[in-house]
Amino acid sequence: MEVVKLLENYKEGSASLQETLQLLREQGIEDLGFAKIDTDRQVRTGIPEVIYSAGKTKEQIKQIVERMYRSGIDILATRASEEVFEGVKEIVPDARFNSLAKTIVFHHNHQEKTDGYIAIVAAGTSDMPVAEEAAETAGFLGNNVERVYDVGVAGIHRLFSKIELIKGARVIIVVAGMEGALPSVVGGLVDKPVIAVPTSVGYGANLGGITALLAMLNSCAAGISVVNIDNGFGAACQASLINKLK
Repeated sequence: MEVVKLLENYKEGSASLQETLQLLREQGIEDLGFAKIDTDRQVRTGIPEVIYSAGKTKEQIKQIVERMYRSGIDILATRASEEVFEGVKEIVPDARFNSLAKTIVFHHNHQEKTDGYIAIVAAGTSDMPVAEEAAETAGFLGNNVERVYDVGVAGIHRLFSKIELIKGARVIIVVAGMEGALPSVVGGLVDKPVIAVPTSVGYGANLGGITALLAMLNSCAAGISVVNIDNGFGAACQASLINKLK
């Protein structure tokens, strides 16, 4: 029932104030008991409800997907396994799985893309799973995406060969592990927002990505923001909101 109708019922006296407030609280919620799907999140925030698959059972994910599918909600599941994807396909046969990104994507209708694009820049091939999570998420949110992979500072001429493509983006996501130097380099070359993503890629002193995280937080290049370790999803959400600003 629409919010306007709820308020009309209260005004007409067919619903009490307590009943109306309760129904208003329930608007935008699909309650499965173990999960409450936020169906209004897209309207409120510009980012729809997304399924974080890690820690959920296959049956839980299937139930969430089924409710979202029947409600006409586009589906993005992150950190999903091949086994989970096989279960999702039983409900949504046209769902698509990116095994590198560990994402499952399904759109009910053809999606219009933004005019500009987001550049996803990865330092090394080992950073690609996080970069692909960012790319899949950004694409799901209606953005054009350009991938620029394996252009880390150990062979910096590789970056310069793609610099015009990177400069042409409206927003740039830079993914790097090891010492996390690439976002600073990119930030010193472009006039666009740079979102840095530290990865857990690296030898012992990388400390599971903490070294890269601290390096990015201490970058001397202006205009860089930093998300959490391996958080390609979060970087893509921030980039999408920036890319769609009028």
